[in-house]
Amino acid sequence: MADGRMPQGVSGETLLFLTDEQLRQGIEAMFFAYRGFTADPDRILAEQGYGRAHHRAIHFINRAPGTTVNNLLRILGVTKQSLNRVLRTLIDDGLVESRVGAHDKRERHLFLTAAGSALEQQLSDAQRARMRAAYKDAGPEAVAGFRKVLEAMMDVDMRRAYKRLKDKSG
Repeated sequence: MADGRMPQGVSGETLLFLTDEQLRQGIEAMFFAYRGFTADPDRILAEQGYGRAHHRAIHFINRAPGTTVNNLLRILGVTKQSLNRVLRTLIDDGLVESRVGAHDKRERHLFLTAAGSALEQQLSDAQRARMRAAYKDAGPEAVAGFRKVLEAMMDVDMRRAYKRLKDKSG
């Protein structure tokens, strides 16, 4: 309708019909975009003997300084054994500091050290440069639509965690 309302009996789903081929192309685009998005950080990490798990831990510790190991486990969705292996390396290498909780001595709160912050900055700078260029090329409407699609693809719990992080940063 000319006034922006949908005709009676028409849902948003029927207005956006995508073929299996179009969906497959979207899936493939996500795979290739992720490959590009991780390429620069992967090179930086490989020089220091780290992988993507280290990057994710560093990223989320930076986003929420003082986060607990249990919270990081929930965000990353990895096993405790896997996260402990990553954290042990980052702590031993002087990138992350683990502090005993003030209220609960069983809790471990995680913080980046100056060296950890410097590595996080280097990794984020590389990804921000790629995203900035892509966003600039696509335009503001595409950026808003892309973010909306990504949020819609998240599981409900992950969307809540994402929105909490987003709310903290303003």
